[in-house]
Amino acid sequence: MKKKILFVLCLLVGLMFINSGLTKFFNYMPMPKDMPEDSMKMFGAMGQIKWLIPLIGVAEIVGGILFIIPKFRALGALVLFPVLVGILLTHFTIAPEGLLIPLVMTAIFIWALFDNREKYLGLIR
Repeated sequence: MKKKILFVLCLLVGLMFINSGLTKFFNYMPMPKDMPEDSMKMFGAMGQIKWLIPLIGVAEIVGGILFIIPKFRALGALVLFPVLVGILLTHFTIAPEGLLIPLVMTAIFIWALFDNREKYLGLIR
């Protein structure tokens, strides 16, 4: 039962990352009009670096797909880790009003990491 719950939660988180990555390429979800000015400045600065947004989009799509598949979840978690840290730091520092969803995603992420901890032991030995 625990594995099924984890699969559904990882599926939802993976789909959120895939959706976020696809919108970076196809721009089907426009930026909200009521974003804080600091957020607008940050995204404007990131947009000046032409390769950064596509790189993040590819990492989100590939990592999201890998995170959904139980066999590759540990690898997907490694791909998504820097993206999730960036999301958390952005919400902690610039937009704390949107912090609930990233915190829930982080809790699911930590559960998935803990569930796959034996796969990471080779990296630290």
